[in-house]
Order: sequence, then C-alpha cells, then structure tokens
Amino acid sequence: MQDISTVQIVLVTLVAFIAGCDSVLDERMFYRPLVACTLTGIALGDPTTGIIVGGSLELLSLGWMNVGAAMAPDAALASTVSTVIVIAGGQTQSEAIAIAVPLAVAGQALTIFVRTINVFFAHQADRFAEQANFRGIEIMHYTALCLQGLRVAVPTALVAAVASGDGVKQALESIPDVITQGLQIAGGFIVVVGYAMVINMMKARKLMPFFFIGFVVAQLMTTLETGITLVALGILGLCLAFIYVQLNPEFHESLRLPTTAAVPAGGGGLDDDLDDELD
Repeated sequence: MQDISTVQIVLVTLVAFIAGCDSVLDERMFYRPLVACTLTGIALGDPTTGIIVGGSLELLSLGWMNVGAAMAPDAALASTVSTVIVIAGGQTQSEAIAIAVPLAVAGQALTIFVRTINVFFAHQADRFAEQANFRGIEIMHYTALCLQGLRVAVPTALVAAVASGDGVKQALESIPDVITQGLQIAGGFIVVVGYAMVINMMKARKLMPFFFIGFVVAQLMTTLETGITLVALGILGLCLAFIYVQLNPEFHESLRLPTTAAVPAGGGGLDDDLDDELD
C-alpha cells in the first residue's frame, strides 16, 4: 500500500480519460488492459505491477468485443481501477482479477448510459449540418467524446482518492470468500473462452491442437514446478509455429505437389522418340 499524491491522482485521471475516449474510437488501443494498466502503473510509480496486472487482464478480455449492437464489458474502467487498487490499495493480483469482471460490467452499463445521452448531441450535430455550421458539429463531436472519457476518469479518480486509506481494503475484505473465489474461477474460464472465440473467428480450427497443447504444457510445468517461465513457453510456441509453417504445404511453396505438365498440341515427348527409334 502506498499513499497517492495529488499529482499522481491527476495523472491517473488523465490516463483514464484517454482510455475512455479511445474505447469508442478504437484507434490507438489505449483502452486495452496491457496499455491502460501500464500507463496507470507509470503514473503511480510502479510500471512493473501495471504490466503484470495488464497482462493478466488482457487474457481475461480477449473475448470482450462489440458485435453489432451488443456492447461488450468495458475493459478501460476495469483496467484503470484494478491497477489503482493493486498498487495503492495493497491488494493482490488475484483480487484485482476478481473485481475486474464486475467493474467491466459496471463500465458496460455506464457506456450504454453515455451513448444514450450522446444521441442528443448527434441530433444537434445534424441540425448544425443543415445550417452548414461546421464549428458546431465539431463541438458536438468533442462533447460526446469527452463524456465517454469522463465515464472512466471520474470513477478512477474517486478510487484513487480513497485507495491509499483503509476504506477500499475494508470494503474488499468484507466481500464473502465464496463470491471472490467464484469470480476468480469465472475469470479463468473467460480466458479460455476468449482464446476459443478468437480462434473460431479466425477460421483456424486446424490450430486447435496447439491451443490445447499450450494449456496442457503450462499446467504440466506448474505441477512439476520446473520453473519454466512464460518467456520460455512463448519461445516454445514460436518454435512450434515455425515448424508448422515449414511442414504445411499451404504455407511452403517448395512442399507443394508439382502439377502435371501439359503435353504439347503437336505431339512430341518420350512416346514419339521411341516410335522413331522403332521405325
């Protein structure tokens, strides 16, 4: 647990604001947990913890995506608030993952509420367009975008303001263990489902054996306590991918079966040569 200064609260709020804006722009990926948590950790003076939390939440949020009119859970709010709670509140990484899911659901409700409000600004922009008022159109767009940033910045700032005290710690400790453990287990399932959704959308079902091999090897290394790190597992996966590409004719031109050469229309070839010799 560490005390948060006023400057750090301002920096964390700025990071949360940018993440909230980018969550609807989908351009710079500032709302992704790995980026948002890292920037929040830098603002709080602990980038290492930010990267660790971001990596864990990134696996958790792989399956969170907007499909049509369906809104996905909000990764931006879950990332910034979870990082603040871990660094400033002195909580563990598993506890951060446990509260990330309800935070993402709360962020989902907030973004739906803000998008509903932004309908007014969209209609107002249409009125300005009829009047050829380009300045008014820009103001409407930036106002709607700022509301999306504030929906993440305001809760994050409130948590950062009280996280260094005992209030957040006592609130988290008051949550029953059955709920906390249930959220942790659900978070583990979501990681697997997220990977499966990504592979299914890529139409790469032939890669599913490698998907299961990775989980089996990771669990085996954990059981045997061999001390193999995620970097080593990543290198192993890279080598398997390289071998697969080299051996699969679909990706390797030299391994494709040669096609039968067309016989010239005027005859020729071995049969004609033999006929000439017999004659």
